[in-house]
Amino acid sequence: MKTVFVRQDRCVGCRHCEIACAVEHSENKELFLTFSEEKPSHPRIHVESVDNYLSFPNRCRHCDPAPCMQVCPTRALSRDEATGSVLVSYTRCIQCSVCAMACPFGIITFQKVRELESDREVNAKCDNCIGRLSEGRIPACAEACKTGALEFGDVNDIIRETRADLTMRLIRSQGQDVEPSSMPENIRAFKAVMETIANL
Repeated sequence: MKTVFVRQDRCVGCRHCEIACAVEHSENKELFLTFSEEKPSHPRIHVESVDNYLSFPNRCRHCDPAPCMQVCPTRALSRDEATGSVLVSYTRCIQCSVCAMACPFGIITFQKVRELESDREVNAKCDNCIGRLSEGRIPACAEACKTGALEFGDVNDIIRETRADLTMRLIRSQGQDVEPSSMPENIRAFKAVMETIANL
């Protein structure tokens, strides 16, 4: 199964993923025109920050089974068989919020979407950039991420690479303490500066 894997330790809170997501779901797909549209597009990925320097890009995991799908009374949520993505039928959504209550990751938000003629707000969660996937492209958030905090690929391959990296560092450390994940030096330096500023 291909997915966007989140490497929290590499996130620097730049929010490029949020901007890319909003642009991808806009009508004209142009950065400077996106936010002046009649129904402005909003990100479907949410970067939350703690202590001003620790951040996490929170997005839909397209769970299987998906709690949001299981509880939706109107069957507004369904799974795309080809990609495994959980999608929303905006015309069926009644904004009852049961899906948001069932989501263990708190990613569902309600907003106006350009696909609906009415002004009512509906579940506008991440759709895994289904259009991009059908074209053989990766989701906009992963493409925009410059630090590798969002990585698109087969989940088992990504986990295997992470496990191999940890194993090599454990062997090389010869029993000394080892950090839980490898972080590029520039990201480590950036986070150290941000931590120092936050602690002033």
